[in-house]
Amino acid sequence: MIVVELRKLVLRPRVWLSIFLLCAVPALVAVLLAVSDLAPPPGQGGAFLSAVLDNGSLYPAAALAMVLPVFLPLAVAVYAGDAIAGEAGTGTLRYLLVRPVGRPRLLSAKLVALAIYIVLAVLIVVVVSLAVGVALFGTGAEAVGQAGAVTSLSGATLEPAQLAVRLLAAIGYIVVSMLGFGTIALFFSTLSDSALGAALSSLAVLIASSILETLDAAAPIKPYLPTNYWLSWIDFFRDPVLWTNIDRGLLLQAGYVVVFFGAAWANFGTKDVTS
Repeated sequence: MIVVELRKLVLRPRVWLSIFLLCAVPALVAVLLAVSDLAPPPGQGGAFLSAVLDNGSLYPAAALAMVLPVFLPLAVAVYAGDAIAGEAGTGTLRYLLVRPVGRPRLLSAKLVALAIYIVLAVLIVVVVSLAVGVALFGTGAEAVGQAGAVTSLSGATLEPAQLAVRLLAAIGYIVVSMLGFGTIALFFSTLSDSALGAALSSLAVLIASSILETLDAAAPIKPYLPTNYWLSWIDFFRDPVLWTNIDRGLLLQAGYVVVFFGAAWANFGTKDVTS
């Protein structure tokens, strides 16, 4: 069943269109920065944008900071919201379950395909952004004395190998964060026969969480909001790495995966499938 879902993932044009759009936003910003030669002052604009003119090796981090707050969650919501509701909406869910495929097995395959989609999307954004960043801004050898080396957010120099390790760690953290949010969308997908309705419901959770984060009155529940620790991956680019929020973010997202996948499992296992 997992192989079937992965085949669907690879063959769907809308999957590649969503990834293309995710890559297009940072690429457009890179071209504008290169043409204007004007980066935001330190502390303003997107994370890392003030440093990329001196070193394109850091542009993947800047690209991740651009797509994470809105564009990547949007793509995840659309994909996960379509997982079950999309099958029901097109009338294929009933035929899937007629075959000797248990509902838990089908739902598990959908979760695996969701995780693969997130990994694929993030990795392609990173690879494309690295190619664009190096092509437009160089590797900053003159600034730090070694090609590919960058200055961390704490002022220390990170060698290329250190940068690669921290970037991979950031990718892993973002994947886990998006999987937590995607599992919420997967749960909504089991509640509806409308993929659009499931996606919009998960986006409502995203918007509500983002708004609550800005309210002092919501301070007691902020540590439990799904978006609260999303940007903590930036701490991987400090020296030393600040692990407190990273650990909390991973634990929180693991909790969301367990709770909402369990809820999706319980709901889908007893759902009357008529389409």
